[in-house]
Amino acid sequence: MNIPVACVLAAGVMPLLGAATAKWGFKGFDNHNPRQWLAEQTGARARANASQHNSFEAFPFFAAAVLLALHFQVDTDLLDILCLVFVAARILFFLAYLMDWANLRTLFWGVGYGVCIAIYLQML
Repeated sequence: MNIPVACVLAAGVMPLLGAATAKWGFKGFDNHNPRQWLAEQTGARARANASQHNSFEAFPFFAAAVLLALHFQVDTDLLDILCLVFVAARILFFLAYLMDWANLRTLFWGVGYGVCIAIYLQML
């Protein structure tokens, strides 16, 4: 598996990091109605759940960029670096979200979004 494909896979499973963190070790979790239960959470659990939603939102833009870049055979060395930076930024985004470091969270979100734009620009 090449780096861009591995990074798409990593980005695709990243929402699970937020979901698992939001639910981890909580004995009152209601698996019959998990969305309502999660909507009622506060603090780190609520932020972990919000990061899950944001990861789902970020995934299609990134995945489409990578698939198009592979199709159009852009510079693979640069694509590898951009994909790795995206995954790293999204992991740091999750950690900043969890720790309630809002400014860093915004910075890491911006880096990830900027990487997607940079991938698209390679196809011009």
